[in-house]
Amino acid sequence: MKDIRTLTLDQLKEYFVSLGEKPFRAKQVYDWLWSKNLHSIDEMTNLSKPLRERIALEYTINPVSVDLMQKSTDGTIKNGVKLHDNLMVESVLIPTETRTTACVSSQVGCSLNCEFCATAKLKRMRNLEVAEIVDQVALIDRQSRLYFDRPLSNIVFMGMGEPMMNYKNVVEAIHKITKPEGLGMSPRRITVSTSGIPKMIKMLTDEELKVKLALSLHSAIEHKRNEIMPFSDKFPLTDIMDALQYWYQKTGSVITFEYCVWKGINDGDEDIKALIKYCRQVPSKVNLIQYNPIGEGKYDHRSIAAEEKYVRELEKAGITVMVRKSRGGDIDAACGQLANKTTESEI
Repeated sequence: MKDIRTLTLDQLKEYFVSLGEKPFRAKQVYDWLWSKNLHSIDEMTNLSKPLRERIALEYTINPVSVDLMQKSTDGTIKNGVKLHDNLMVESVLIPTETRTTACVSSQVGCSLNCEFCATAKLKRMRNLEVAEIVDQVALIDRQSRLYFDRPLSNIVFMGMGEPMMNYKNVVEAIHKITKPEGLGMSPRRITVSTSGIPKMIKMLTDEELKVKLALSLHSAIEHKRNEIMPFSDKFPLTDIMDALQYWYQKTGSVITFEYCVWKGINDGDEDIKALIKYCRQVPSKVNLIQYNPIGEGKYDHRSIAAEEKYVRELEKAGITVMVRKSRGGDIDAACGQLANKTTESEI
């Protein structure tokens, strides 16, 4: 049976007119589905019972559900999210003193092959549907209110999958999350993180969504980046920079470079110089991310000295740099660790 949330507002209007109902019924149902995130047709109380029963003969709602919830010692919550076809993804609630951030997934598995990432070891099974993305945000908002007594404040598309490889559904989900008739969240509190697909970055720019953009960089030296992220040999750094400059020219929004430093891989002076040169080509800032081991020895933590040198040289060059501490590492909820592990933990 078809999920009613696959219908647009206009299609809902056509459906209700075909039933002999007034078109405004479509807006009522749309509000239940997207603003209230309701998962039961029978609970749409401003519709008559016969009408609800008629709808239920033709349509269903396939919500996601939390199959396993784990809580880190630092307060981070990881959700094992079950989809209607029993496939699984993971999403994370990351709390701080001033905000709660939802890290949401866009694909079951991933179609890329970044060497350092646990998700990349999983086969990509399929793209998430619009409703499955929105449901992740809504459920983390409920968790934020329940456990931290405040609504969700930020969203990052940094979970499982490459958002640009599920472009259409991610963009539509952002519309559903941000529009007043949807969840009504500010687009400026949403960050789309990509591994760098120039054509799709330009397409996202033209959507004028007012979201932020982050690029998973990790090296500004071409051959090193290709070793770390093998798929990137199809997308030269020059082409990516061209897309980033297009983004900034049209949006005025500073780009964030997400950057891990690994011992013996990208912790040398030439790596720092290359990053500074790359950053100077477009208004940007750098997040130095703590690496989270995935059980393979090639990628090892940077030294404190290497981290401090990166910070010192970037700041000397006038580039904003933040050192991001890992969150949720004890439950494999940190960056690069989402891999549908099934170790149970009570919350």
